[in-house]
Amino acid sequence: MTEEDLIAACRKEDRRAQQQLYERFAPVMFGVCRRYIKTEADAEDVLAEAFFKVFTNLQQYRGQGSFEGWVRRIVVNEALMFLRKRHNFRLTAELSEADRPAPAHFAQQIAANDILGLLAFLPTGYRTVFNLYILEGYKHREIADILGISINTSKSQLILARKRMQELLQAAGYPGLENYGSPGKGA
Repeated sequence: MTEEDLIAACRKEDRRAQQQLYERFAPVMFGVCRRYIKTEADAEDVLAEAFFKVFTNLQQYRGQGSFEGWVRRIVVNEALMFLRKRHNFRLTAELSEADRPAPAHFAQQIAANDILGLLAFLPTGYRTVFNLYILEGYKHREIADILGISINTSKSQLILARKRMQELLQAAGYPGLENYGSPGKGA
């Protein structure tokens, strides 16, 4: 069954089609949830809520752009709503002068699995901004609007997240990071 056929059947509330759609997209979307949500149980709850919204709002998908991208946006929004309920992002301290940021190409040099594995060790604010900026492609202004924080807080959280990721990788002995530990090197 093509994706278009599957969507059409889901719009008619065909339970088998809904199950197929869920099975097709749930594994990837669960990975998206886990990037934002620390515990597996909470991520499962967020995923269930997100798919409920996918099915109840399927009429709003107009076929423009990728369906997976449409589902991903719902999943990310649901994860952010979960985090907003549990964490006050406005209490995050703003930094006017942060330490020198990690090199821009830093995230590209480490394996994706290493990044995803280390996200669980970041504080919620760092992890959320890192996900939205690095992995989802949002700009700092958009992140600030989504989380109800200032642009400077978004920027400082990203700097601190990158720095913490670098520290975690260095502590784990990740190869190729020898030059990043000393000031003035690796830029």
